[in-house]
Amino acid sequence: MDITKETLKAQSKIEHQLQTITRGKLARVLKMSRKPDMEEYKKTILITLAGMVLIGGIGFSIYLCFTYIPQFFHDYLNLFIP
Repeated sequence: MDITKETLKAQSKIEHQLQTITRGKLARVLKMSRKPDMEEYKKTILITLAGMVLIGGIGFSIYLCFTYIPQFFHDYLNLFIP
C-alpha cells in the first residue's frame, strides 16, 4: 500500500473518532467543563503537595524502620545475652 493511502486511512480513522466524541456522555462532560480560577488551582496544588509529602513521609519512616531498628535490636540484645 502506498504511504499516501495509509496516511489518508489513518487520518480518516482519527477524524471519525473525533466526530464520535461530540456525541454522548463525553460530549456532555466536555461542554460542562471550565478552566479553573486561580484560587481553585492553588487549592489543588496545595492538596497535591500535602499528599506527596504525606506519602513521602510514610515511605521514609518505613525505610528508617527497616534500616535502623534491626541494627538497634541486634546491638542491644547481644549485650544482654550471655
